[in-house]
Amino acid sequence: MTETTHRAAARPAGPAASSHGKTATPTGPPGSPPRSWRSHPLRRATPWLFLVVPLALLITFTYVPVGNMLYYSFTDWDGVSPTRNFTGVDNYQQLFTRPELFRVFFVSFYYLAASVVQIAIALYFATVLSFDLRFRNFFKGILFFPYLINGVAIGFVFLYFFQDGGTLDSVLSWFGADTGHAWLGDPESANTSLAGVSVWRFTGLNFVLFLGAIQSIPGELYEAAQLDGASRWQQFRHIIAPSIKPILSLSIILAVSGSLAVFEIPYIMTGGATGTSTFVIQTVKLAFQFNKTGLASAAAVVLLLIILLITWIQRRLVPDERVDLV
Repeated sequence: MTETTHRAAARPAGPAASSHGKTATPTGPPGSPPRSWRSHPLRRATPWLFLVVPLALLITFTYVPVGNMLYYSFTDWDGVSPTRNFTGVDNYQQLFTRPELFRVFFVSFYYLAASVVQIAIALYFATVLSFDLRFRNFFKGILFFPYLINGVAIGFVFLYFFQDGGTLDSVLSWFGADTGHAWLGDPESANTSLAGVSVWRFTGLNFVLFLGAIQSIPGELYEAAQLDGASRWQQFRHIIAPSIKPILSLSIILAVSGSLAVFEIPYIMTGGATGTSTFVIQTVKLAFQFNKTGLASAAAVVLLLIILLITWIQRRLVPDERVDLV
């Protein structure tokens, strides 16, 4: 027997060679199907691995602070002392029984009324500029530009605009109007002026939302309506209004929550003086000026609950419906 034959006989038995000279790879126990990546246990855990960091950040910077705020609302903590005495619902009782604390809710009605005007103006211009008009892109930029400006800058600009002898008084004097009125001197005039500033600033946001919703409507619907002799008002009533109903519902929720959480403009322009203090301004003062962090936390919890309640009621009264116009 030759040397080659001895080597072949001494070689251990291995996987059978294929007809092309390649060695077959074992796939598992005999009779079991080949294992794929889809059935691998790690594949099921992959989405959760991507969610670990976002969930950790969300819990750390959102839910943990909310939990602490809820805990502080039942204490008399001053924000500095390491001791926190449990007071039960005393903070919540003060919010609804002390007139000077509960009065700030009525200031929100000025901004709520301004939100209605703001939505109406935004919806009107979004409808008009959605059609083919000259210089419509120019007017779109004009309407959206105020929303891009920083709120602090807007507060200082309109502070000089409404001050005695300021821009507004100068313009009115050109037309012979009386300029002796102090626009920020009494609660009614001051709150009306501040609400008007919020209309000027936030109309652009609602305008963009409405414009995007209107432009997503198929153009064939307008062509069919024009062939049937529908006017612009009829097109708005039967085509545009049903299509933008979800966006209109969202704008109402933002308007209500925004009217309760106004802060920048009145804080910069008046600091909450002359009856212009809002719920958020009062909460900030309670926490950082009077060192009543427990009472301020209770106010923040009440504000959160009010916004959630209004949102739930609005969802129940105007539920989201699927709109199919084609």
